[in-house]
Amino acid sequence: MCGIIAAVAQRNVVPILLEGLRRLEYRGYDSAGLAVLYKGGLQRMRSTGRVGQLEQAVAAAKIHGNTGIAHTRWATHGAPTEDNAHPHTSHDSISVVHNGIIENHDDLRRRLQELGYKFTSQTDTEVIVHLVHHHYQSVKDLRQAVLASLRELKGSYAIAVVSVDTPHRLICARKGSPLLLGLGIEEHFVASDAAALLPVTQRMIYLEDGDVADVGLLDFQIFDHDGAPVERAFHVSELSTEQAELGPYRHFMQKEIHEQPRAISDTLEQAQSGRDLEPGLFGGEAAGILTQIDSIRILACGTSFHAGMVARYWLEDIAGIPCSVEVASEYRYRRSVPNPRALILTISQSGETADTLAALHHAKETGHRHTLAICNVAESALVRESALHFLTHAGLEIGVASTKAFTTQLVALFLLTLVLAKARGTLSDAEAERLLGALRQLPVQIQGVLDLEPQIALWAERFTDKHHALFLGRGVHYPIAMEGALKLKEISYIHAEAYPAGELKHGPLALVDKDMPVVAVAPNDALLEKLKSNLHEVRARGGELYVFADPASRLAASEGMHVIHLPTPGGPLSPILHVLPLQLLAYHAALQKGTDVDKPRNLAKSVTVE
Repeated sequence: MCGIIAAVAQRNVVPILLEGLRRLEYRGYDSAGLAVLYKGGLQRMRSTGRVGQLEQAVAAAKIHGNTGIAHTRWATHGAPTEDNAHPHTSHDSISVVHNGIIENHDDLRRRLQELGYKFTSQTDTEVIVHLVHHHYQSVKDLRQAVLASLRELKGSYAIAVVSVDTPHRLICARKGSPLLLGLGIEEHFVASDAAALLPVTQRMIYLEDGDVADVGLLDFQIFDHDGAPVERAFHVSELSTEQAELGPYRHFMQKEIHEQPRAISDTLEQAQSGRDLEPGLFGGEAAGILTQIDSIRILACGTSFHAGMVARYWLEDIAGIPCSVEVASEYRYRRSVPNPRALILTISQSGETADTLAALHHAKETGHRHTLAICNVAESALVRESALHFLTHAGLEIGVASTKAFTTQLVALFLLTLVLAKARGTLSDAEAERLLGALRQLPVQIQGVLDLEPQIALWAERFTDKHHALFLGRGVHYPIAMEGALKLKEISYIHAEAYPAGELKHGPLALVDKDMPVVAVAPNDALLEKLKSNLHEVRARGGELYVFADPASRLAASEGMHVIHLPTPGGPLSPILHVLPLQLLAYHAALQKGTDVDKPRNLAKSVTVE
C-alpha cells in the first residue's frame, strides 16, 4: 500500500528518491513526502497531491542532500493532510517513514505526551519517531534506539530512520511489511518494492521478518530481532526498467492486458511436455506432499480469490479432489476444523498480502503442514513461508486492477490440476498431453480475443451514464462474472454485482430495468441452454444485455441484446479467454467515465495492512 524509498550516497539523492516515488505510485497513495540530511540539518517537504507536485515544491525549495528517506502514504490513521503525510520528525533531528499499522499507538502516544512530546499528526507513525528520539537520548546510538523502540511496538511495520547526528547512515527494519536493500557502489538504498530501485540497481537483499539493517555508504549490517548479526541472500532482480515504462499504451492497465499472451507463455515454460507434469513442478518436496493430501483449502483475497474459485471447479472435476475456497481475511476469525491431510493453497500476486499471510500463519498454527503458494514474486514472504510454491511469470504489474496476474494464476492452477489428476489416476497421460497442448494454444487464442478491443470499446460508450450493472455467469464462469464486476467497479466506479444466472429469480431480477446493463458470459457448455433462459428473463423485464459468447453458442444480436463472439471456443480453459473482454470492457468504460485508470481512488495495489 504505502511506499518507501531511501538512499545513502555521495551524490544528491533527491532525484533518486523522487524517481523511486514515481515508480511506487501504482501502489496507491494520497500524499507524498521526503526528508534529506543537509549540512548538519534536516530538510523536509510533504504534499497531499501527486508526486509531480511534490517534485515541483522540492525544486522550488532547492532541497538536496546525500542521505534521505521518502514515502507515499495511503491513509489509515488520520485524513490525507500534509500534517499526516510522511516523513514524520522529532525535534528536527530524527525522521522516519513507515508502512504498516502500530496497534498500541494510543498507549504509546499518551506515554510520550506525558514525557513532553508534542504531536502534530493523527497518525500511528508519529509515535515511532518520538519513541526513537526518546531512546536516543539515553543510548546515543541510532540503531540501538531503533531496536529499543521496536521492542515496544505492537503491529506491523517497515520503517526507515535517519538522524542529523549520523549524516551517512540510515536504519531500517521490517515486521509484517516488505522491505529490501539495494546494493550499489559506495551507495546503498532501501525500498518497499523492487520497482523503486530499478533505475539505480538490480542487486537486492530481501529482509526477513524481524530484521533490522544498519545501512551506510560503504557497507551495511543486518541484525535479527534480538540484535544478533545475520546474513541474508543476495538476489539479482529479473525486473527491467522497460517493464515499468508505459511504452505506446495509454495506461499501464491497457499495456498489461495486452501483455497477457507473453505472460502466459513465460509461465508455461516451466511445463514443456506432458512428461513434465510431475509434482516437482511445485517444489522439491512436492512428490511427498501432493501424494499425501486428501483435500485442498484455497485462501486468497480479491482477484486471487476469484482465481481460487475457478480452480475449485477444475480440481474437483478433473483431479477429483475436494476443494474449498475462503476469503483469507475471514478464515482466521472463525473456528474451522483442521485437517492435517489438507493442502493449504495460498494465492497472491505480491506474496505480501497481509490477510493472506495471516491466514497462512493461522492454518499452520492449527496443525496444517502441507502448504503451497502461487505467487508472482520469488522473494516474497508467502513463498518463503510455504513448503511448496509455483512462480507465475506475469512480470511487473503496475495497474492497481490486476489483469495479467489473474490469468497467469489461472494457468498455474490449471497446471496444478493436471499434476494432481495424473498423480491420482483421474487423467491419462494422453489426456494430460492434450490439455497441456490446449494450454500452449492460449497465447495465440488470447491475441485473437484482444483483437476484439475496438468492438468492446464501442460497447463501453453505452456505460457512460450508467451507475449500476449486473454480471451473470454459470458454473466455472460465475467466478469470471465476479471478476468482471470487480474490474468495472474498481476503475470506473460503476456499482457492479455478479450472480450465478440461476439466482436471478431469487432477488436480483427486481433490479433489472433499461438503466441496468446486464453483462453475461455465455460459452457453449453444458449450462448454455439454462443461461439462455436466464437471458430471456432479463429481456422480458426490459433489461439491456451485453453477451460474450462462443462461436457455437448460437446467440445472435437482436433488439436489447448485444453479442460479441470470441474467435475460438476455450473448452476447460474458457474462463481464461472469457475474462479478457471483461477486462477490456472495464478499461474502456473507465476511459468514458474519465477516471484515473491505473490509480483508482481509495485503492492500493499491494494491501500490506489488515
